[in-house]
Amino acid sequence: MTKTVLLTGGAGFVGSFVADELLACGYHVRVLDALEAQVHSDGACPSYLDPSVELLRGDIRDRDTVQRALRGVDAVFHLAALVGVGQSMYQIERYTSVNNLGTAILLESLADQPVERLVVASSMSIYGEGLYRDGRGQLVGGGERTLAQLQARDWELRDQNGEVMEPLPTPETKIPSLSSVYALSKYDQERLCLITGRAYGFEAVALRFFNIYGPRQALSNPYTGVLAIFAARYLNHRAPLINEDGWQQRDFVHVRDVARACRLALETPDAAGEVFNVGSGQARSVRDVAASLARALDRTEIEAEIVGKCRVGDIRHCFADISKARRVLDFEPQVDFEDGLAELAGWLEGQVAIDRVESAGAELAARGLTV
Repeated sequence: MTKTVLLTGGAGFVGSFVADELLACGYHVRVLDALEAQVHSDGACPSYLDPSVELLRGDIRDRDTVQRALRGVDAVFHLAALVGVGQSMYQIERYTSVNNLGTAILLESLADQPVERLVVASSMSIYGEGLYRDGRGQLVGGGERTLAQLQARDWELRDQNGEVMEPLPTPETKIPSLSSVYALSKYDQERLCLITGRAYGFEAVALRFFNIYGPRQALSNPYTGVLAIFAARYLNHRAPLINEDGWQQRDFVHVRDVARACRLALETPDAAGEVFNVGSGQARSVRDVAASLARALDRTEIEAEIVGKCRVGDIRHCFADISKARRVLDFEPQVDFEDGLAELAGWLEGQVAIDRVESAGAELAARGLTV
């Protein structure tokens, strides 16, 4: 018998690819999505969502809507969330309401209507800084840069002797360091799902997504992924704005690899109760990523602008150790970064992006949230 899977937030960038992956593997897919204006500017069902998806429009915080969406469902992917470190620092109530309260309402509903498995989208942001090695060769769980250090434009993390520490791949065992409201809300989502699943007897899995890129991103949302933000600037023949000095390192993973990791988390028995990093396992500097995207879009005449500022809540280096996902889920990233950028560039042809980056930056600066 065909299994029915509910995707909260499933009409978005990641959710739509998860829907495609599940449909291709024979599942029936139901989506509950509020079609938030910041992501879906016209408030309509996006054209990229497969027509065989059963779409319910509604808010994750509406208990009746959630209970209706759960009827006849075998498993749930909880992807519904407001996304963005910067915006979360001044829309505190809104982020907490959607991400934390929305998850709580979903879980109370699942207590009454249990499913076989719940997979929740967590985030690399919960780590804060990634894992480092100090000057003595000891592993150090990041820490935070001081305000005085940031004001001096001294961007790197240093050990107790003042030496710059070496960033390393970050494993799931690294203790979280919650440096933004968004990070706190994602950690809350993760822990709520794992705790409730254990208490009520349904299997729960948390996936800590790193920087996801690919087609279908919301190009006009200035708080989305950095590659989409850079693309919006290039499409409008403007220079991408890069914080700090641009040498901060991140892990960029293609959305199709993420969708496959989601399906594996659903189907792998040994994943129950576990937390997994989902990334490429490769570190790339933001400066190099901007240059690679410029080449893919044939915008090499536009040089990225290094602004030398830092947003409150930003971290220096964090990239994924994906050995656990490889071992337990048999997950292996398949999309080469340059190939993924070429696909993204092809999709971007003909796309219209409203560039709101500078207005978003001005909003943060006016609130004292940049250094």
